[in-house]
Amino acid sequence: MTPMDGTKAEGAAGPFARWREGFEQEAHRRRRRPDPPWERGARLHPAVVRSVQRFQVGEDGDGANLIAKAGGGDYGAAVRLFVAEEREHARLLAALLRAAGATTISGHWSDTVFVRVRRAFGLRLELLVLMVAEVVALGYYRALRDGTTDPLTTEVAGRLLDDERRHVPFHCDRLRSALPVTGRPALILGWQAVTAVTAAVVAADHGRALRVLGLTRHRFVGDVLAEAREAAATLRRG
Repeated sequence: MTPMDGTKAEGAAGPFARWREGFEQEAHRRRRRPDPPWERGARLHPAVVRSVQRFQVGEDGDGANLIAKAGGGDYGAAVRLFVAEEREHARLLAALLRAAGATTISGHWSDTVFVRVRRAFGLRLELLVLMVAEVVALGYYRALRDGTTDPLTTEVAGRLLDDERRHVPFHCDRLRSALPVTGRPALILGWQAVTAVTAAVVAADHGRALRVLGLTRHRFVGDVLAEAREAAATLRRG
């Protein structure tokens, strides 16, 4: 594995000590925090149920490929804790679906494509692909939190949104040291273009649910692109 594929995580460990500590503190806080009151049940529109089912599949990976590329040191430890948070997202969404009288699904074409694409590359490009999903998730969980009148859904979406707000800067920190100086602007522009296309695909696939949540497809894409611009600005500062 070349340094740019991820084993330089050891050499870049120092700056990631604070991230490891932050993830550890969050894990400790989560263990002490009670679960949402599932027994109250949830009321979800059928279109929102189908939408949440697809996002739940996307959160339910084991992260083994990313963990292997991350290596050891503080960065590797932080990545393992990040993956644990993603799996916690899958658990919370599955519990929300059960509270609404729905089930999870075994897979969805969008998740299959996403996983195959990001596993095909080294750490640097895998993180860029993963960042697309994280930025889209920011827009989606905000829409889910703000667009529902169901208290349980609002609480779950709010928890997930708080985590995603930490995940994007975490990946940006690693990418700032991994992206080459030469070609960095082109890579970032390319990433923004891929994010725009992905947001449009998600908006089309989840359009009915977004309407139920009070968003047009165009507004959702705009919200995602705003998040992407902020992330891109952070990457350029590298």
